[in-house]
Amino acid sequence: MTLRIARFVRPTLQALCAASLATLAACGGSVCIGFNGCVGSGPTSNLALAGTAATGKALASANVNVTCAQGAGAALSDGGGRYSLAFGATLPCMMTVTAGGMTLHSLAFAGGTFNTTPETELMIVYLAAQLGTSEANLIASFATNAQFQQALSNQSNVLAAQSAVVANLQQHYAVTLAVPAFLTTPFTVGQPGVDSDLDALAKAGAIDTNGMPDPAAVSLMTQAGLAQPLAKTSASAAVSAM
Repeated sequence: MTLRIARFVRPTLQALCAASLATLAACGGSVCIGFNGCVGSGPTSNLALAGTAATGKALASANVNVTCAQGAGAALSDGGGRYSLAFGATLPCMMTVTAGGMTLHSLAFAGGTFNTTPETELMIVYLAAQLGTSEANLIASFATNAQFQQALSNQSNVLAAQSAVVANLQQHYAVTLAVPAFLTTPFTVGQPGVDSDLDALAKAGAIDTNGMPDPAAVSLMTQAGLAQPLAKTSASAAVSAM
């Protein structure tokens, strides 16, 4: 009797272990529990980020804080609003830049250049609406919400949101933006490009006198995002995809 139990238990345990390891590998080393899908990504790797924080004017000596799916980093911008940092992290990352009582946000789905401007702030507003939440909740919950992390790690989602922001700004404010790829295009404050687009948006009223997105522009992106919701992922969907 004992031998029969042992013979039954051993292959059963082996099968369970194999299934568990396969599930873990498919999640990239994550543990898939609950309704948010895979939580806790695999080993971190060295991530290098750079960019410029500006509103049309450089955000000099600004605090740059980056929170990722795993890992975090911080830096100070220089006199031209430029920042760079490298640290161990798992993507994606939410970026928060604070200077003189002003706070702007951006995100990174890879290493490289990722700017922080009123345009990126509006992009976060748009993505939050697509996810059925507010910008404040998206930012506050990002570090622990796997659904948000999965959505923002998808480059296609982010670039589509960037294009939607450009299209809505150009149509509503009757401006032509020279640099549609405002998130990842390097720029220098005071030079043509992303910075001159920020100046044009400020003149058109999309950016207020404090350098923040105007409430009307925020409302515009919220409504636009709600009209284009992102499909929600769940633990069951993650497991079926494996």
